[in-house]
Amino acid sequence: MNIVLEIDKLSKHFGSLVAVDNISFSVEKGNVYGLLGPNGSGKTTTLGMILNVVNPTKGSWKWFGKEHNPEALKKIGAIIERPNFYPYLSAAKNLQIVANIKQASVSLIDEKLEIVDLLHRKNDKFAAFSLGMKQRLAIAAALLNNPEVLILDEPTNGLDPQGIIKIREIIKQIAETGTTIILASHLLDEVEKVCSHAVVLNKGKSIYCGTVENMSSELGYFELGTANVDNLIGILESMPYFEKIVRKQHFVSATLKTDLDAEELNKILVNSGIFLSHLVKRKDNLEQQFLNLIKNETDVTITKNRVE
Repeated sequence: MNIVLEIDKLSKHFGSLVAVDNISFSVEKGNVYGLLGPNGSGKTTTLGMILNVVNPTKGSWKWFGKEHNPEALKKIGAIIERPNFYPYLSAAKNLQIVANIKQASVSLIDEKLEIVDLLHRKNDKFAAFSLGMKQRLAIAAALLNNPEVLILDEPTNGLDPQGIIKIREIIKQIAETGTTIILASHLLDEVEKVCSHAVVLNKGKSIYCGTVENMSSELGYFELGTANVDNLIGILESMPYFEKIVRKQHFVSATLKTDLDAEELNKILVNSGIFLSHLVKRKDNLEQQFLNLIKNETDVTITKNRVE
């Protein structure tokens, strides 16, 4: 396990406002992490601290195993604000300026423009670009130093559906090269489609850190269809695996309390004389999982306040 970033009990207060509240998590090399939370949850402030542009109130972080490591920033590409280039210079000229600032080779400009699908517009002025193209140019700029880690703050914010899809494709393409990506977003769909891991923030607190797949502690549920619905329900109710069985319009939904794979369930039912026309194992989508996490956190807070 190769850890590129370790955050330990990090907090940021702005007067009486607690923007980030004692969060801890780590980022493993080669994965795509979604920093997920509603607006005002502390995502941008957290990114600002680990990039040394916001001073923490307390806590610490390590880049590549070292605290206070200014050399680490040379291995990081980041976009945490709106793209800001010279409007009447071309895409290529703007990237030349960025390359000089970063002490990166200008020979990489065409390669990075190709990655973000802007090579054919390299000589066009920045002012003529759409918002999506401006965002893609900013990604190209962040890639000029061949970073080991790419940090993106709300990269699809304000874009139309076509622009959102394009940015997602580019992020996936970059991730396939082994670049570690930290992506802050309030869009659940974005994290679900792009990220392997998620850190969920709510009111400045970290309430989950792990794989996107395991965000829900629930085991999921089966959708089952057969001609013998009554017999199916009777057999399911006799099994020790399910906590809830519901007859729906076109199928039966059976919620698991003990793990069971689809192949094993199908074998049991066939042996019991039930032949299925439909069998799918599902989990709640990320939106429902996120809402459950937020609700659970709120319930815990309410209970704690009542006890106190």
